[in-house]
Parts: sequence; C-alpha cells; structure tokens
Amino acid sequence: MNSTGRELSQADLIRNFILMCLESELQTRLYERYWRPMELAFGQEAYTTHFDGFMRHYLTVRTGEIPKMGEVYDAFKKHARSSSVANAGVESLLAELHAYAGHFCAMALGTEEDSELDRAFHDLRELKVDVAYPLLLELYHDYQSQILSREDFLKAVRTIESYVFRRAVCAIPTNSMNKMFANMGKTLKKDRYLERLEAAFLLLPSYRRFPKDDEFKRELKIKDLYNFRSRSYWLRRLENHGRKERVPVDEYTIEHILPQCDNDPEKVPTVWREELGDDWENVWETYRHTLGNLTLTGYNSEYANRSFAEKCNIEGGFAQSPLHLNKNLGAEGTWNKDAIEWRAAWLAAQAVSVWQAPALDAELLAAYKPSPTITSANYTIEDHPHLASGSMRDLFDAFRKQVLAPDPVVSEEFLKLYVAYKAETNFVDVVPQAKRLRLSLNMPFPDIDDPKGLCKDV
Repeated sequence: MNSTGRELSQADLIRNFILMCLESELQTRLYERYWRPMELAFGQEAYTTHFDGFMRHYLTVRTGEIPKMGEVYDAFKKHARSSSVANAGVESLLAELHAYAGHFCAMALGTEEDSELDRAFHDLRELKVDVAYPLLLELYHDYQSQILSREDFLKAVRTIESYVFRRAVCAIPTNSMNKMFANMGKTLKKDRYLERLEAAFLLLPSYRRFPKDDEFKRELKIKDLYNFRSRSYWLRRLENHGRKERVPVDEYTIEHILPQCDNDPEKVPTVWREELGDDWENVWETYRHTLGNLTLTGYNSEYANRSFAEKCNIEGGFAQSPLHLNKNLGAEGTWNKDAIEWRAAWLAAQAVSVWQAPALDAELLAAYKPSPTITSANYTIEDHPHLASGSMRDLFDAFRKQVLAPDPVVSEEFLKLYVAYKAETNFVDVVPQAKRLRLSLNMPFPDIDDPKGLCKDV
C-alpha cells in the first residue's frame, strides 16, 4: 500500500525495487534524472493507466517473453538481476528505461514531434493494436540510434498498420499476433533492415499471414464496414490518402446512400424499392452496410431517406460534394446493386494503395525463405500397409480431402508411424490401424466437442 492506502501498481513496485536500496544522494539523483521525467512524460492519468503496459512491452523486447500484467514486477526483477543487466549497473538500466519510455509516449500518447510519424502512430492507435508495441519499440529504438532511417521507419509503421487492418477486414483471428510481434524483431538481422522486415511479413504462414491484394479487396467489398469497430478510421484514411489539404472527417457523419431505415425493411420507401427492383429486400439486406454504399456527408439530416436523384441534386448534394469519397456519385443515374458493386470495386482498388502490402519480387523473397528441414528418410503412403490398400484407404482419402481443404498452407507429411497435418505446427496426426484411424488433435482437452465420449486426454 502507498501512503493513501491504495495498492501499489507494478510501476510503483519497480520504482521502489530500483531506488529504495540506494544511498540517499544517488537515489535522489537517479530519480530526478530518469524516473521523474518518465512520470512527467506520461502525465498523471496516463502514468496510472499506461505505465504498467509500457513496462510489459519493454520487458517483452528485452527478454523475448511476454509477462502477464499482474507479474510485470516479478519479470522485471528477474531481468534486472540477470548478469548482463546487473553488471551494467542501475544507472544504465534506468537510462534505457527512460529512453524506451520516450519511444512509447511518442507512439502511444501522441507526443511525437515529426508530423508524418505522428499521423502514422495516430492511425495505429485508432486500430488499437497494443500487441504491436514490442516490435514498434524496437524499431523506434533503432530509428533513434540511426540504425533504421526515418523513411524506412515510417514505411515499417505503415506496413504494420496495413497488416493489422487487412487481417481485421479478412476476419483472421488475432490470437497469434502477440507472440508474432514479440518475436519478429528478435529474428531480424539489421542489415537491409526494411527489406528483411517486409520479407518476414510476407513469409508469415496460415493464420498469421499478410492478406494479399485479391483477398483484401474481395473481403473489403462485402464486409459490414458500418458496424466495423474502426469505421471512422477507414473512412478518414480513404478520404485523405494522397491529400496535402486533409479533410477533418470528424466534422462529417456517415451516410448510407441506400438508406438503412432503422434496419427495418418495412421502412424502406417505395421509391427505393422501385429503384432496387424486384429483389429489393435482398439487395437492401446484403449491401446497405458495405463499402460501396457508405460515404461521408455534412448533410445527413437533409438527405434522410430521400431518393438517390434527390441526394445527388439537392443543395449540398453528392453532385456538389468536395469529398473524394463522393467522386462520380453525382454522375450515377440510379443506385442499385450494380452501382453499389461498381463503387465498391473502385474504392477497394484504391484501398490496396492506402493499406499497401510489401512488394518484393519472387526471387528476392525466395532468398529469405528458411531452408527446409532435412529428414533422414522420406516416407510415402505405401510405407503404411493399412493405408496402401484395404478398407482404411477409402476412409483415409475422404479424411485427408477434408483436412487439406480449409487452407492451402496445410501440408501433409508421411512419417514412419503416422501421418502429420500441419499449418505452422502439427494440428492433427493420423496413426493408421487395421480397423480405424486414430487421431491425435493438438488442442486443449476441455475444448473438444465429443458427445460420444470417444476422446481421451493424452
């Protein structure tokens, strides 16, 4: 407890661990030179809400392990007592903490002085990608140390933004990203820094992948982007891409060109039903919240549920709009399924330039691929007598077809005693037996859905 009776934070415990055992004069000097400036940089509110998180990210960078939030203090003590850190001395440790805290405040709290970098960090904050901070901290430190140029650092930040946003649009699970971001910096050599980083992103497999342009455009066109958690972010990025005179998107509201009508098809006006055609309800249900039907306006109340022609031609209508997002809308004669799909394709084509994927040619990328593991023997299906022929072969063929179908990165490997199916690691192994296929699933036993009680925990 502190003097006010409140439980000490992890940051308080770390400060006391570092300073309390020092001789008074040295304690005061180190506190005033390093720790107090960190407290001021964070500010009173952010210090209590962000400092523990910063310390967790710092420890992830320095140790390669991700401590739990409630165990940051214990992880820090272990780090501080390691031989390399202890031998360097307490002032060296505090100086490094102070430097990394400055990096974190620039990125996470908006204190960056470089305007382009500041905008890039602002965009990342809108995406709420705290898991990326260990990699970002390392990149920022190398930028400050002049190992990474400013231009390459900015491009690296934008690459991380594109990676996170593309994956969110493509609905790829995020549960692997914390370890990926924690480890990526540790595996990078610092020559050809940006090129190696881009190659590392492009070579990520399966559920860690960097979605390619075709996948990103396909999903972007059909996703419900109105109920997307970062809808103001993607609208602002699309509108302001390539602009020197930036549009303050927060002064506008989101407009459904085809009106949403309180999400009630009974409220869709007759004029819109006629414009959409016989299949109007299905078109309305399918497209109203998608990319092609969403834009920005300052005339939301004036538009209401008016017809498309009125929205185009009234005072301040789409035909007069200065926004890039509304380009060509005034020239459209009708607003129906075809028009929405055309606009979605047009915006999606722009989106791949806003959220760019790294561009490395195939030969260069191949040079960065890890060497394949060499095994002592190559086995085939013929080495498994229960699979080579007989009743188990048909069952196995049906099984492998389904297992290989979900993702092209799933591979099949015949080993001496079993057949392995893997994405990044084995997720199911098949042991062929005379009258059955015995499966070993790589998953927590409580997660098994097993109404017949066939499974056992091994």
